[in-house]
Amino acid sequence: MEIAKIVGNNLKVARRAKGYTQKAIAAQMYMTQQQYSRFENGVFELNYEQILRLCELLDITPNELFGISL
Repeated sequence: MEIAKIVGNNLKVARRAKGYTQKAIAAQMYMTQQQYSRFENGVFELNYEQILRLCELLDITPNELFGISL
């Protein structure tokens, strides 16, 4: 599975675990729900700032986001 799909799936799992909607996260990221949805679907890739912000919002580490276990 390509990394964008893995990250997108991990975003979706973390978001749902926190009880947030895509719209709520998108608002915190200053984007539309449609734009955010493209990250979860692996269509668009996140930049460094977006990765850090999402990890902060969802209370996860970048390793968790990328599916890396140490």
